[in-house]
Amino acid sequence: MTQKNSDLIFCRQGIVRFSYQGRVHYGLLSGQRLRVYQGSPFAGGQPGKAFAPLNKVRLLAPCRPSKVVAVGLNYKAHAKEVDKPLPLEPMLFLKPSTSVIGPGQAILRPTISRRVDHESELAVVLGRKCRLVSPDQAADYILGYTCLNDVTARDLQARDVQYSRAKGFDTFCPLGPAITNEIDPRQVRVRALVNNKVRQEANTSDMIFDVYQLVAFVSQVMTLNPGDVIATGTPSGISPLAAGDTVSIEVEGIGRLDNPVQ
Repeated sequence: MTQKNSDLIFCRQGIVRFSYQGRVHYGLLSGQRLRVYQGSPFAGGQPGKAFAPLNKVRLLAPCRPSKVVAVGLNYKAHAKEVDKPLPLEPMLFLKPSTSVIGPGQAILRPTISRRVDHESELAVVLGRKCRLVSPDQAADYILGYTCLNDVTARDLQARDVQYSRAKGFDTFCPLGPAITNEIDPRQVRVRALVNNKVRQEANTSDMIFDVYQLVAFVSQVMTLNPGDVIATGTPSGISPLAAGDTVSIEVEGIGRLDNPVQ
């Protein structure tokens, strides 16, 4: 049975991007009411007077990032799982914008990989241009948070050493379903489920570098644009996906991101 959109969004208020009657919109979700934006929340747009029926729209990735900046090895338990020392500073890599898909879209396993894994993550969505900020300033640049699956061709990652190919395939960055700023990103539960069975479960309190430290660190390296995303790392429990599986990423207070695997 297909779940309703209202069952997939846990936050009381958040921003979604959706398709309805042949057009793509942003919307402000408050309870069960979806108020349509005039323009984009990343370019000064504001909610208008029109409403759309939440359970009749098709949810899309809630933003269109120019880049996804991902962080490797940012949970203590995951570092132990892969038998690596705790990093002294965040380890960064990029996922291309072409890897981003939305709720319900299929993750496509590349034929050249024999092992494709899920990685459940809390994602940070930037609300305005961010460059050379401190951790104390970082919150002012964050629009909110969403769910992200850092899908990884694990065998290619081991073969290449660096991560671009293993993590950059089309469809390897499911994102959504909503952006909210109602959570404390330093204290929320993150889970991955495959066919409704829990594979990963942890709390962001196990992070080595919290979201504000990550935003500040990345901003020393590159300009973050409105709508850009930082993937904050995955907890322990990474495991493979097979064709026919459905993988779900849940973040407490945000929602559930479901994607089939093909």
